[in-house]
Amino acid sequence: MAWYPAATKMELQPESDSQPAIRPTQFIVHSIVAPWTAKRTYEYWRDSTNLESHFGLGYEGDLAQYIGTETRADANAGANRRPDGSGAVSIETASNTKASDPWTDAQVEQLVRLGVWLHQRHDIPLRICRTADDPGYGYHRLHSAWAVSGTACPGDARVKQFREVVFPEIVRRATNKPAPTQPAPAPAEQSEEDGDMPQLLDEANPIDVPIGAQWTGLAFNDPILHTGPRRHDTLVHLLFEDAPDGTVVEGRFYLTDTQGQNPSGYLPTRHRGGGGHQFTLVGQIPADRHLRFEVRALTPDGAPVKLLHRVASGLYWAA
Repeated sequence: MAWYPAATKMELQPESDSQPAIRPTQFIVHSIVAPWTAKRTYEYWRDSTNLESHFGLGYEGDLAQYIGTETRADANAGANRRPDGSGAVSIETASNTKASDPWTDAQVEQLVRLGVWLHQRHDIPLRICRTADDPGYGYHRLHSAWAVSGTACPGDARVKQFREVVFPEIVRRATNKPAPTQPAPAPAEQSEEDGDMPQLLDEANPIDVPIGAQWTGLAFNDPILHTGPRRHDTLVHLLFEDAPDGTVVEGRFYLTDTQGQNPSGYLPTRHRGGGGHQFTLVGQIPADRHLRFEVRALTPDGAPVKLLHRVASGLYWAA
């Protein structure tokens, strides 16, 4: 687990030791709808609920950390921990009882410093999360999958601050150059006759994963290979450990909506044995659809096979 050196450590137990590990890919900010200090927020998590955030921030800039950033905390619903092991780092920030006030200057400064450290420590990319599982920075109401029944958190004033002050300053300090306050727009539509230049997909992930008879979605940098509208020529290379004779590995690409729901799969490709296997797909992705990849391993005794490494590569074009 990782602890931010500039925060006061107030470790929550048993959660800190009992909850599963995550690979931090997002930073999500909240308002706690109470004018609490970081210590009072700790006491609330400890004594009154089985939920918690990684950090708490008071009006005066008092910052505490309750759980290591590589351990799951439960403030973000679907972003707490995903099947691929990725998850979000969360912070609750003091607010008035209507969550209508802006962050104080001291709070803004602490959010910026923490945001820079998370980029440096965990390589969280310097962008506002484009989808619920897209790595980057965000606030609680940005994506519905981050809240069980919907939320206005952290409030209109703080959303405006996040986009216009906090996030741009995180990027400026992390890179020594200014950044846009909005996610980058999609590329302008072009056709092959216009001579559009391709871009390169090149993502890899070395985390070991046991693959069994159930279809398992894979993350490379993240679970999304492509976002439509887009034309693509994609190759996925998987490396498995030695497998028993008779093992069959099946992989398939599939499309979902932008929330990862309503999947539609392409036909699976079948390979035999362990070792390296490649899967390819050439096609066009409609607007508001994501391309993903999943795999399963069928062994004679039903035991899983360990996936050692995965790479996704290929060219793509604006559709």
